[in-house]
Amino acid sequence: MPRFTALIPAAGGGSRMGDAVPKQYLDLAGRPLLAHSIERLSRHPLIGQVFVVLAPGDGHFSRHDWRAFAGKLTPLYCGGETRAASVFNGLLAANDAIEASDWVLVHDAARPCLGQPELDRLLEQLADDETGGLLAIPVADTLKRANRERQVLATESRENLWQAQTPQMFRYRLLIEALRGIPPAAATDEACAIENLGLKPRLIMGSARNIKVTYAEDLALAELILASMEPKINADNTGTGSA
Repeated sequence: MPRFTALIPAAGGGSRMGDAVPKQYLDLAGRPLLAHSIERLSRHPLIGQVFVVLAPGDGHFSRHDWRAFAGKLTPLYCGGETRAASVFNGLLAANDAIEASDWVLVHDAARPCLGQPELDRLLEQLADDETGGLLAIPVADTLKRANRERQVLATESRENLWQAQTPQMFRYRLLIEALRGIPPAAATDEACAIENLGLKPRLIMGSARNIKVTYAEDLALAELILASMEPKINADNTGTGSA
């Protein structure tokens, strides 16, 4: 049986939110945004541990109560200046707890609405895959290419275009190798680093509900999505216990 570990890079400041508090600690339905992402991963029975990569000077994490996740959650105060640097540093810091062949699921701190069906599908469809892959959804909106003045230059074809989501799931050794071989600023996500090795990650169907909270108005949308998910979440967890 393969082993699965989750890693959440949460060292960013979330400047686009226009708030003094880092985005991952903003309130969402009575809890920090980060708590929802941790819960989605820690309650899955196949995920054995959840590492959260924080900025070295993070003074917010310890102000919140994380005891509900104590059996699986480990904070790592080794975040870098970029997402890729934080993931790489976190993987190195967790080296003693992860085998080279273990699967690592990297998930955005700001994706609080990950559904269990999508997570199940990711684990099931990639467990025996040679490379790994990520949740994604086909691009549905019309795409426009613009100049610096925001004038439309062309309408781009949506054919075969997918919108990447998280978690992105790759084996520990491969992910370390991939991130070591690409400049951190060039690796916008883990799949990008894997592609840089000449490999082809698989796309696993995600959900439009799995939004990334980027702007202030996204919080209200995320709260609505969470409210719609709660009955299903509670039904799925009946008799399974809490993390």
